[in-house]
Amino acid sequence: MGKDKAFLDLGGRTLLSRALELAESLTETVAIVGNGSNFFPLGRVIDDIYPGQGPLAGIHAALTASDSALNLMLALDIPFIETDFLRYLLSEASRSSAVVTVPKTKDHWHPLCAVYRREFAITADEALRRGKNKIDPLFAKVETRVINQDEMRRLNFFDSMLRNLNTPEDWKIAEQEIAR
Repeated sequence: MGKDKAFLDLGGRTLLSRALELAESLTETVAIVGNGSNFFPLGRVIDDIYPGQGPLAGIHAALTASDSALNLMLALDIPFIETDFLRYLLSEASRSSAVVTVPKTKDHWHPLCAVYRREFAITADEALRRGKNKIDPLFAKVETRVINQDEMRRLNFFDSMLRNLNTPEDWKIAEQEIAR
């Protein structure tokens, strides 16, 4: 995108404010994982323990700092995610013993719209110490509850709500959709 997506405006609100509002509607304890100097005035901020190692490092830092057994990880660049779907994710996570409850569409995992038990921090730490930063391969190492595309469709949730805004073209399409 050429700049920090957190502060990009979409329909009169930044992506960060959208994500915070959504998370705060689901739980009392919300934190931003990222560079504290960028986000400090906006809420509780958790810095990476393994800086520069990508989203897995962010998940690890959040889980390490958490007192909650279940932790929703929500990327800020999926502005079309539905509150009811996140409630479903949390409900399924609490009903199972799975360490991770994660949606998967076709062949694409959505690890930044998932619920992690705090114990996943151990698995993440082991991977990060070895320089392994990919999240998806770790799902095979722990009990994982997959919310697949068929299950989502049966419940009237569509994979389009999970799409990321990664390019200027994605951004233009999202702006047009919000304006409708």
